[in-house]
Amino acid sequence: MDIDGACQCGQVMYVAKVQAQDVTICHCNDCQRLTGAAYRVTVTALRDNFRLTSGHPTLYVKTAANGRRRMQYFCSNCGSPIYTTGELEDANQVGIRLGTITQRQDLRPRAQFWCSSELSWAQDIRSLPRYSGD
Repeated sequence: MDIDGACQCGQVMYVAKVQAQDVTICHCNDCQRLTGAAYRVTVTALRDNFRLTSGHPTLYVKTAANGRRRMQYFCSNCGSPIYTTGELEDANQVGIRLGTITQRQDLRPRAQFWCSSELSWAQDIRSLPRYSGD
């Protein structure tokens, strides 16, 4: 599936080819802090199938709980997390943040990781009042 996306302000843009089933949720503490949310949703692409089309994201390197270094790329203007990659065996994959993808409605998560760090209410929000806008 061909996708495209951008940060909130549009300064950093990209195109990629992904498999629709390669969408995951991560509940780890690092992902909660890096996204400012209850969990992070990522679509994985091979590095050769990901290309920036405009802008230059800023890099933040985070050493994860498992000891692996993760390169976190974000927009220096609006702060949107855009993608991540790693070193060694992790260098061939790019984890694209779902919220930046134009076609995000077509990409449904297929697995969850680090569920031991999941917030107790994260899977139980259907009963909350719903509004179509604010």
